[in-house]
Amino acid sequence: MTASDQGDAPAQFSLGLMYDQGDGVDEDNAAAVEWYRRSAEAGYEAAQHNLGNMYAQGEGIAENDALAVEWWRKAAEQGVFLPSTSWG
Repeated sequence: MTASDQGDAPAQFSLGLMYDQGDGVDEDNAAAVEWYRRSAEAGYEAAQHNLGNMYAQGEGIAENDALAVEWWRKAAEQGVFLPSTSWG
């Protein structure tokens, strides 16, 4: 069993990023969303931000601006203020 399967939020985020960017695996936005979600729900702020981006862009999941803002807010509450590429 891998660290990501055992609930390690940073490992889950890293796996999501790999799927998001196609780094070492085939790009798969739906898989990226799933791993970002697991990490985000565990409180990992970078995953919360990236999950917000996925919702905003409709990548791997239906576009949902309200959920995008909710996840960005959670990340911001932890000090993550990264610009979103989706709100041009």
